[in-house]
Amino acid sequence: MVNLSPAEWSAVGLSLKVALGVAVVTAVPAVLAGWLFARKEFRGKLLLESLVHAPLVIPPVVTGYLLLVTFGRNGLIGKWLADHFDLRLVFTWQGAVLASAIVAFPLAVRSVRLAVSMVDQRLEEAAQTLGYNRFRVFMKVTLPLAWPGILGGILLAFSRSLGEFGATITFAGNVEGSTQTLPLAIYSALQVPGEETLAMRLVAASLILCFASLLISELLTRKAKRKMSSESRR
Repeated sequence: MVNLSPAEWSAVGLSLKVALGVAVVTAVPAVLAGWLFARKEFRGKLLLESLVHAPLVIPPVVTGYLLLVTFGRNGLIGKWLADHFDLRLVFTWQGAVLASAIVAFPLAVRSVRLAVSMVDQRLEEAAQTLGYNRFRVFMKVTLPLAWPGILGGILLAFSRSLGEFGATITFAGNVEGSTQTLPLAIYSALQVPGEETLAMRLVAASLILCFASLLISELLTRKAKRKMSSESRR
């Protein structure tokens, strides 16, 4: 792909590791939240939607700071995790996953919501008349039909995490070999005079990864739309 040194490959590997972690962490909550917003009306829905989507408009550095306050060593949750489970998130790659997941989660939810809303509700109602309960309707009807769009949303979260910078550097730091993802490695290279070539190699690697993941996400979204259209014509 690009002629990278072992340290640069380490940044690429860590970025993929964090992105995979984000995809795993966000998958189930995003499906539940997307289905809830697409299918249910309840008091406080607008407020809950605003909270879920807030990371899209809040500066990532602010998100990182709030994570630092909450999950830091003296934070409310961070201290509890350290005392009871000896678990520390700040300045670790797991912390990078958490920071990226918070930022990418709204994108996954929006994609899942769109995919679920495109499923013909008459199919779900028909399944209910056959005796299916709500969980079985979701598993047997909604999920299979919306699956390409859901997978596209998860891949979108994966792609977003590859480019995450502000929240990650604030909460997880920029430690080479530990929390230094591709964007942070590019930032570090740009801070050193004469390292423009290194920065360009990392930029090329980052662009290839991001475009590949976005391309797959877009293909799956289009597949979902075609599938929904064919189902609605039956």
